[in-house]
Amino acid sequence: MHDAGVAGRDLTEENESLRASMAHMMEQAERNHGIMCRHQAFDLEIVGSDSFPSLISTIFRSLPVISELDIVSLCLIDEGEDIRTVMTRLGVDFDDYPHLVFVENAPALGFVPSRSDLLTGPPRPLLGPYIPASHQPMFPHAPAGLQSIALVPLLRNKRLIGSLNLGSLDGTRFTPSMGTDFVEHMASIIAICLENVISNEMLKYIGLTDSLTGVYNRRYIDRRLTEEVARARRQQYRISVMYIDIDHFKQVNDTMGHQGGDEVLREVATRIKAELRVSDALARFGGEEFVVLLINAELADASVVAERIRTSIFNRPFALSSGNTQTVSVSIGVAALDDFARDNAAEGAGQALLAKADSALYKAKEAGRNRVIAGE
Repeated sequence: MHDAGVAGRDLTEENESLRASMAHMMEQAERNHGIMCRHQAFDLEIVGSDSFPSLISTIFRSLPVISELDIVSLCLIDEGEDIRTVMTRLGVDFDDYPHLVFVENAPALGFVPSRSDLLTGPPRPLLGPYIPASHQPMFPHAPAGLQSIALVPLLRNKRLIGSLNLGSLDGTRFTPSMGTDFVEHMASIIAICLENVISNEMLKYIGLTDSLTGVYNRRYIDRRLTEEVARARRQQYRISVMYIDIDHFKQVNDTMGHQGGDEVLREVATRIKAELRVSDALARFGGEEFVVLLINAELADASVVAERIRTSIFNRPFALSSGNTQTVSVSIGVAALDDFARDNAAEGAGQALLAKADSALYKAKEAGRNRVIAGE
C-alpha cells in the first residue's frame, strides 16, 4: 500500500509538471502567434508605404515596438550621395531621422561574405554583444546599457544595399548561436520596400527636374508655390518670387550655336543657385526663363538677392567649350506675397504672385534690361 501511495503521488506530480509544461508551451505559442501577427501587420504597413519618409518613419516607429527592441537603426549605401541629394530636393529633412545612417560603400558596413563562398556569397547577419568601438557608427544614438545587437544585411538580388541594425539592453537577446531565418526574412522585405520606394522617388524627382540644367521644372515650382503659399499663410511669414529672363538669348544661340546656348543656360542656373539658400527653390520655367522661390523673405531682401544674381551673371563672362567667351545679362522681376486671406485659394494666390513678378520683369525689359525691378 505504501508503494502504491508513492507511485500515485509521483504520477500526480508528473501530471502537474506536464500540465505546467503544456501551459508554458501554450503561453509561448500564443506569444509567438501574437508576434507573428504583429509582424504580418508591419509587413503590410511598410509594403503600403508610398514615399521614402513614410517608409522610414514606419520602420523606426513600429519595429522597436512589435519586436520589443530598445533601438532600431538603418544604414544605407549611398555612393556619391545620390539618395541624399534627391531626397533633400524632394523636401526630406534628414534631421527627422537620427537613426538613419548613410555610408559610402559596402565595406563600411563591416560584413564578410558567407563561408560557403568567400568570394561571391552574400554576407550573413552578425549577432552578439554590443562593442562600442566597432558598432557605434551603426548606432549613432545608442541607448545607455545597450548589450546585444544584430546587424542584418539588406540584400537585393545578392547586392548589398545596407543593413538593418537591431539592439537590446538584454545581453541574451542576440547571440552568435541564434537562428537568423526570421530576421533575414524581415530584412528581405524591408530591402524590397526600400529599393522600390527609392526608385519611385528617383522617378518622381526626374519628372520634376529640367534635364538640361538639373534644376526643377515648371511642374515642380507650380506645386511647390501652392504649398508654400498655404504654409506662409498659416505661419504668417513672407515668401517672394523672382522671374528671371536671359537678355537677348536668341542672339546667343545665333552666335554660339545651340550647344553654346545650352552651356549658357546651365551656367546661368549654376550662378543663380550659388546665391540661394537650401530652403529656396530654383526652376527653369521654359526656354531662357527661370523662377526662384524664396522662403521667409521680404520684398527688400529678395531684391538684394536678385541684384547679387544679376551681378554674378553679368560681371564674369561665360567661358564656353568652343573656346569663346560670352557676356550674359539677365532681367529680373521680384514680387512678394501680400495675399494672406485664408478664403482665397492658395493656388490662385500663387499664380497671382507669379504674374506680379512677371509684370515686374516686363518693366525691367522695357527699362533697358540687365536690371532688377520689384513689383509694387
